[in-house]
Amino acid sequence: MATSMTEGRPLKLILQFAAPLLIGNLLQQTYNIIDSAIVGRVLGTEALAGVGASSSVQFLVLGFCMGSCAGFGVPVAKYFGAGKHDHMRDYVFNGAVMTGILAAVVTVLCTFLCPWILHLLSVPQDIYQNAYQYLVIIFLGIPFTLLYNYLSSILRSIGDSRTPFVFLMISTVLNIFLDLLCIMVLKWGCAGAAVATITAQAISGLLCLCFIMRRVEVLRLSRENCHIRKEVAGELALMGFPMGLQFSITAIGSMVMQAANNSLGSVCVSGFTAGMRIKQFTMCPFEALGTAISVYCGQNLGAGKPDRIRKGIYEGLVMAVGYGIIAGLILISFGRPLSMLFVSREAVDVLDASGKYLRYLGFFYWALGILNVCRFSTQGLGYSGRSVFSGVTEMFARSIVGIVFVRYFGYTAICAADPAAWVSACFYIVPTCFFCLKKSSERWNAP
Repeated sequence: MATSMTEGRPLKLILQFAAPLLIGNLLQQTYNIIDSAIVGRVLGTEALAGVGASSSVQFLVLGFCMGSCAGFGVPVAKYFGAGKHDHMRDYVFNGAVMTGILAAVVTVLCTFLCPWILHLLSVPQDIYQNAYQYLVIIFLGIPFTLLYNYLSSILRSIGDSRTPFVFLMISTVLNIFLDLLCIMVLKWGCAGAAVATITAQAISGLLCLCFIMRRVEVLRLSRENCHIRKEVAGELALMGFPMGLQFSITAIGSMVMQAANNSLGSVCVSGFTAGMRIKQFTMCPFEALGTAISVYCGQNLGAGKPDRIRKGIYEGLVMAVGYGIIAGLILISFGRPLSMLFVSREAVDVLDASGKYLRYLGFFYWALGILNVCRFSTQGLGYSGRSVFSGVTEMFARSIVGIVFVRYFGYTAICAADPAAWVSACFYIVPTCFFCLKKSSERWNAP
């Protein structure tokens, strides 16, 4: 159901919108945890390392695709908030065409370059085969990933965060059953985990498509909407690709860091992989809150209400920092015991590595909260290009740690890389966010 966020209490609207996103993200990460638990417990720590050895490049490629899809939804939210529904549908069609082209190009390139990518990441030989099987299947499933992410982005842009959540919940449950079938029954190993993932993603995307075609009248395209328009495609590109590029630039730093970590051996890779799964789970509230604020800013920008935007950003920052402190304390106190979800109690070295990584993150989770709110707010205000530089800052911070400090401090430097990236990016994105808010206010208040 389409919902306007231009009237009512900002905090209540943001929380109502974020709640289904949060539950959906938690469900998805629960699947990832179960997926890793099945791989680690059934196939062993080498298989777990194989699945996790390419996580940074997955973030680079899939992050670019998903970030672009999210960016394509920003103009849709703006014109929906302004009440220009027919013009909004032009953006929906052109965004779909651009998403299809993006899916075809990225799938072909990444599948062809998969061996080179794993070599670039310095994947150890004892886990190479598992890593290759998993990654190439994930790449082949990129069109399904984009189908769900584009359609869910459009639904969220018109204020409907519940429907994508329902379909995500269905696919997550299905994913778990497919994991058990492919890994434990069919004995497909790491390839089975990847097959289960892309199959579930395809189903969630198809469900979104059927729902939009049958139930969402405001998104129903007429023949007049179904034309490629240069000005529309240009605006979509200016919003979408910088958001995708931001994820990719951030991931480049993660790739440098992961390559350095891979060179430390399979124990560090396994510990880092287990810690990453827990990190991704605890990051879900940040992502849900950030997406909600982005849509909130976009709709209120279209409605010409800068004061509401300002209030929503302040309230979002309070929520993000508060959650970051609580989550950080949990990671500091219980990171190592939580790692036993993926690793047996006997693998003491792997558990120690995972616990150490999570402990370092915990002290700086408040900074991640600030970074997410300000970054998504900047994007929602229509300044995707400016928000890209927060990703550049993260990339440089992680790359410096990976290239310079790992050789001297080993795994300790790996643990410090994410906090260094978050704090560095905050120094840029916080003043940038409020500068963009000021510019938006001046535009609407100008005579």
